[in-house]
Amino acid sequence: MQFSDFNLKKEILKRLEEIGFEKPSLVQEKAIPVILQGRDVVAQAQTGTGKTAAFGLPILSKMQKGEKALVITPTRELAIQVSEEIFRFGKYLGVHTATVYGGSSYARQIKHIASSEFIVATPGRLLDLLKSGRIDIAPKYVILDEADEMLDMGFLDDIKEIFKFVPNDRQTLLFSATMPNPIKELAKTILKNPEFITITKKQVTNENIKEYFYVIDENERKDALIRLLDYKNPSKSIVFCRTKKDVDDIADFLSGAGFDAKGLHGDMDQRRREDVIKGFKNDKIEILVATDVAARGLDVNNVTHVFNYHLPLDPESYVHRIGRTGRAGKEGMAISLVTPHEFKALSRIQKIAKLTLKEIPSIEDIKNSEITKIIDKISSIDPSEKAIEIVEKLQNEYDLLTIATKFAHMLFSKEVDGKKRIGKSIKEATKLIQRSKNQNNDRRRGNRYSRNKNSRRKRR
Repeated sequence: MQFSDFNLKKEILKRLEEIGFEKPSLVQEKAIPVILQGRDVVAQAQTGTGKTAAFGLPILSKMQKGEKALVITPTRELAIQVSEEIFRFGKYLGVHTATVYGGSSYARQIKHIASSEFIVATPGRLLDLLKSGRIDIAPKYVILDEADEMLDMGFLDDIKEIFKFVPNDRQTLLFSATMPNPIKELAKTILKNPEFITITKKQVTNENIKEYFYVIDENERKDALIRLLDYKNPSKSIVFCRTKKDVDDIADFLSGAGFDAKGLHGDMDQRRREDVIKGFKNDKIEILVATDVAARGLDVNNVTHVFNYHLPLDPESYVHRIGRTGRAGKEGMAISLVTPHEFKALSRIQKIAKLTLKEIPSIEDIKNSEITKIIDKISSIDPSEKAIEIVEKLQNEYDLLTIATKFAHMLFSKEVDGKKRIGKSIKEATKLIQRSKNQNNDRRRGNRYSRNKNSRRKRR
């Protein structure tokens, strides 16, 4: 299917073409027509499946003048992300979004709520504004995003309370990665005859792509990238960076290290951009260093490896990035460099993708790998008459072992620079990841305890 197959407003279709949205994901394909019909929806789909577009595009298309939509998300980060996506999709509709979360100015948020069509809010701050009478909203559309995450964070009672403030005459959409019983019970009370949509984990990422991650310190990124490029020896690869500055920096760094690398980002003029893409497609460039935005809509065959120099902040970007490899039934490999500061993003991505923890190869590993490649290459060679003639002439001066040793030395000419060991061992990385999970669990338990304690005080 194409987005043009849906009955979306022409302004939305124009915008989707501009930002490189080609084909709808499975959840978009299933949800958009149902939402356009006005049905309530319960969608079980992992983060990274394109849920924001799945509910944002049809609601933007349906929305009439004066109507509002309310999106409730578990975290400030997700609220900001959803708000930015909706604003991006609605560029030609003149849609405004208000992002509402704790720790920010009440006055500013109240002002934005009054002037915006889309309100994207975390439960605590939203309920505070509603109960205090500071805002009075009547959304035509209400969306619960990451419902199971809100349950884990102790927001279920807040959600139930919020629904006392919204009209009964509304369209309600609930998105959740899992469906624990409390979420099922919530769905029964807030939705009317919903359509159920389920996207399984297997349908999210390509099974032809092997996914690995390596835990490193921040100052080891460049060394780790070079070491992995030496070890994996990709014939055509994309290195993804977060910013345009990083793209320029890494492209220059790789070129200086002897790789045929070029950068691609939004600040490049159209002609230069076209030259880089053409060179990459025609195998004249072996490594493309790019931002997510620059790679949108990039359709290049035979990309063997994708490297995440920085881990993307959201799973949807991860799915998009690694989808550049493993195409047309071929195998691909996705490699991510992860620092302890990125464990939270890693945890979100692991909900939809199976990444295997690995160690950065040592210098000795690289050398052994090169020896194996040389042996395999020699084994597959059928000697020509000229090759036999060269050996026969050399036999006049050297024995066969000396001749073979000299040829092996010529083949094994690669020098490996850098530290002997880069990054964390599997044992060290596993400990760091577990410690991060324990700290997050402690924080969540603390939040739930604090919220329950406050709730009991209020009841008294």
